[in-house]
Amino acid sequence: MIKQVIFLHGYLSSGGAFAAQTRFFSAYFDCFAPDLPGFGNNAEMPYPYALSDYADWLKAYMKANGIERPHVVAHSFGARVAVKAAAAEPALFSRMVLTGAAGMKPRRPPAYYVKKARFSVLKKFLPREKLEKYYSSDYRALNAVMRESFLKIVNEHLEESAKRVQNPVLLVYGENDRETPLYMAKRYRRLLPSSRLLVIGGAGHFAFAEKIAAFNYPVREFLLAGKE
Repeated sequence: MIKQVIFLHGYLSSGGAFAAQTRFFSAYFDCFAPDLPGFGNNAEMPYPYALSDYADWLKAYMKANGIERPHVVAHSFGARVAVKAAAAEPALFSRMVLTGAAGMKPRRPPAYYVKKARFSVLKKFLPREKLEKYYSSDYRALNAVMRESFLKIVNEHLEESAKRVQNPVLLVYGENDRETPLYMAKRYRRLLPSSRLLVIGGAGHFAFAEKIAAFNYPVREFLLAGKE
């Protein structure tokens, strides 16, 4: 039986976001919840990381800590990293739990493309500080290196990578998730060959923290069912 679980946090978060899970799952597994580069206590980033760089960092972290073919529980941006890594190396993980998983190309209303076109024109004539309102709050909170990394991450869509993931996958999404809406969950469900979807009622993007028991118990059953 697999005895290790690695937790991968979302953007602008840290491994501590999974405190309720590491306490619960430590009764069944050795738990690891690292801070990914750029976040928490691992804030230094030598250059703007793309998803492939995060996947390489994760493999190095696993090797350094004696983690071999663990289960992975990943949220949002962390799920992007997990999917990217699993697509490149099918034997890296055992079972995968992706909650509020980002990485699918978002649907955009017509107003988005109008705003984008306006921005493309204005950035030729105005300094960056005059264009701040066009950037997301996440982007504005970042330093220069992290901003470049952020753009690399959000502009890489994972539809093709998802098709190559061979692991059993449990998708867990909040019913009211606005950051990664349920259409993304359903798209992942269609693309991931061995996946099923659990929707947690009354929860948003942080379903694992908002509805702890509703998240932990089905995830426990899914992970303990793995005999790989």
